[in-house]
Amino acid sequence: MPELIRDPVAIWLAVEPVDMRRGIDGLSMIAQHALGKAPSSGAAIVFRNRRGNRIKVLLWDGTGVWLCQRRLHEGHFVWPKSTDTCFSVSFEQWQWLIAGVNWQRLSAILPVDLQW
Repeated sequence: MPELIRDPVAIWLAVEPVDMRRGIDGLSMIAQHALGKAPSSGAAIVFRNRRGNRIKVLLWDGTGVWLCQRRLHEGHFVWPKSTDTCFSVSFEQWQWLIAGVNWQRLSAILPVDLQW
């Protein structure tokens, strides 16, 4: 999945958990109405489940929408606690997040052997 998200305009994390049974249409509706983000903007919009061990990524590639899912077998994704509906992360923070690392405590660049 890191190769899928190479140069998005932005990476937005939806702060509130969503029902992981939702597909492209349901998540696109949440992105537009609840988050104020257009799925066709070129930004990656990331949703998580209540337990925090699964994420879904909605991404427009210019011709269609991708919906990708990732599940951690142990632990959970570190998610921001914010009063806003969505939270922007950098590409480096994104790489740490999908690796299951607490990206909020890191300011270092991802080690070469962990880069994708």
